[in-house]
Amino acid sequence: MQHRSLGRTGRDVSTIGLGTWQLGADWGEVSEADARAVLDASAESGVTFFDTADVYGDGRSESIIGQWRRDNADVELTVATKMGRRAEQIPANYVYENFREWTDRSRRNLGVDTLDLVQLHCPPTAVYADDAVFDALDRLVEEGAIANYGVSVETTAEALAAIARPRVATVQIILNAFRLKPLDEVLPAAREAGVGIITRVPLASGLLSGRYSRDTVFAANDHRTFNRQGEAFDQGETFSGVDYDEGVEAAHEFSTLAQNVGLEPATAALAWVSQLPGVSSVIPGARSVAQARSNAAAGSVPELDEAFTASVRELYDRRFRAAVHPRW
Repeated sequence: MQHRSLGRTGRDVSTIGLGTWQLGADWGEVSEADARAVLDASAESGVTFFDTADVYGDGRSESIIGQWRRDNADVELTVATKMGRRAEQIPANYVYENFREWTDRSRRNLGVDTLDLVQLHCPPTAVYADDAVFDALDRLVEEGAIANYGVSVETTAEALAAIARPRVATVQIILNAFRLKPLDEVLPAAREAGVGIITRVPLASGLLSGRYSRDTVFAANDHRTFNRQGEAFDQGETFSGVDYDEGVEAAHEFSTLAQNVGLEPATAALAWVSQLPGVSSVIPGARSVAQARSNAAAGSVPELDEAFTASVRELYDRRFRAAVHPRW
């Protein structure tokens, strides 16, 4: 497993991390035993970075990780959580008093005195320009409630605004073979500023695994069923915002690219993103031990060459640039 610096946190983390939205059972049932097995398999495979949020299962994901961490105290681990989605999404709710309440709850769930990294959870755009928000975050650091803070963003413009903040340690953003806009400005700016980039939705909600067809049916409580047009939250979080049928066809093309370099599609997709200059860690989800181990294996793939990157760019330009690039 390769490791990189997690931006201004000063920590080194595995280039393949673990996203744990699914452990909250918000999009398909996952038992606690299965969740713990995924955490076990990830750690055994060299993963040292878990990403969660206070709203994943209303704290269930955090609590499961917290108990696992107590039972595995000797395992090197950085846990990032998020806050902000427990309240109405208006800038007025992004104040110290709420931050303190939310971080105290996450500290209890995770069983720690100081949270490793707290990220604002895709806040309203106006928040990025509010100095008082970042003063409140600085206060939490000074008080020892959190060690570092970052922002999870929806758009590249928000990412650039966050990177410009002097104490933002990390920026989390959607980046995958079907969403390339962050390569234009965000990754170069983050490298220049020393900000870590955490990439989420690296498999485009599973499309890049190449396992789905136009007839695939997802569970009713799976966001891939109920949020395809952004009915519940930002459309870009589901299949990276691309049209599902178009995504299935493009995924078949990507599968061929992966096979040409001797890799499974999901492995190639994760390895390619993790190897991009400026990316600290990629956080695919996993609902099974097999998925967790397969994801982690991408962290030891030899460097993919420029020809592979050129093919990814050509596929994106032809299939998605016109629809996706202007939106996020």
